[in-house]
Amino acid sequence: MSLFRFAISTLCLSSLLTLNACSKQEETSKDNAIVATTPVTGEASTLTERNALQRLSNTLETNLKNAGVATKVVSIHPTEIKDMYWVVLEDFPSLFVSANGQYVFQGDLMRLGDKKVENITEKLQSISNKVEFDKLNPKDLIIYNAKGKAKHVVYVFTDASCPYCHKFHEQMDDINNKGIEVRYIAWPRGEQFFPTMEGVWCSDDRKAALDAAFVSAQMTANNCKNPVMDQYKLGHKIGVNGTPAIYSDSGQYLGGYLSTQELLEKLQSK
Repeated sequence: MSLFRFAISTLCLSSLLTLNACSKQEETSKDNAIVATTPVTGEASTLTERNALQRLSNTLETNLKNAGVATKVVSIHPTEIKDMYWVVLEDFPSLFVSANGQYVFQGDLMRLGDKKVENITEKLQSISNKVEFDKLNPKDLIIYNAKGKAKHVVYVFTDASCPYCHKFHEQMDDINNKGIEVRYIAWPRGEQFFPTMEGVWCSDDRKAALDAAFVSAQMTANNCKNPVMDQYKLGHKIGVNGTPAIYSDSGQYLGGYLSTQELLEKLQSK
């Protein structure tokens, strides 16, 4: 899929999600409704519930397709909210979905009533992010190792044309000296920036090429098989909308540009 077509597809889904429902399908029968009985990170525990989740998966895929969004359901997780599920999609951001597969919600869902407000979406997204990060091949990343034993690992979506990515990269020695390993993921901010990032990832010495790209922000693209487009899609899938985007290895979003001290404090407090 080209960058243009992928961006349009993502925009299509985002536009649809501004409505209460993906499509005006006939009301799903009450027999197909599912009641969430497990906690926020729980999985279906009985055959009946697993069958119900499969029905929900099929219904949701059909409703999305009818609404002009072609995607597949990767996984469905019951939440602490009755009749609401967390659904991970292929190549698209995750959704909250009603038990009948007709209503979807995408955004921050907050829990009130405790001493502090808890972001339910953030917790669920972190779990999904960790699954995605664990699937990454280290050979496809550009890794700046910690000095000595690594105390922390962060994943950073970056683009050589981004001024704040430059600023973050300038701290690399200090970051590594604090025991933090940085794993860079390519995320060109626009189609015009793909050649530079592909040139970096196609270089024999990626680290040297990235260092140079942060200085000049330009590089002749070598023609090779590279993971840049896949990494770009991953960023969209987990909600990246700018660079740098920094995540802990547990999948928690830490922020955009952070100073070394700010990064360390966030990692120590997570």
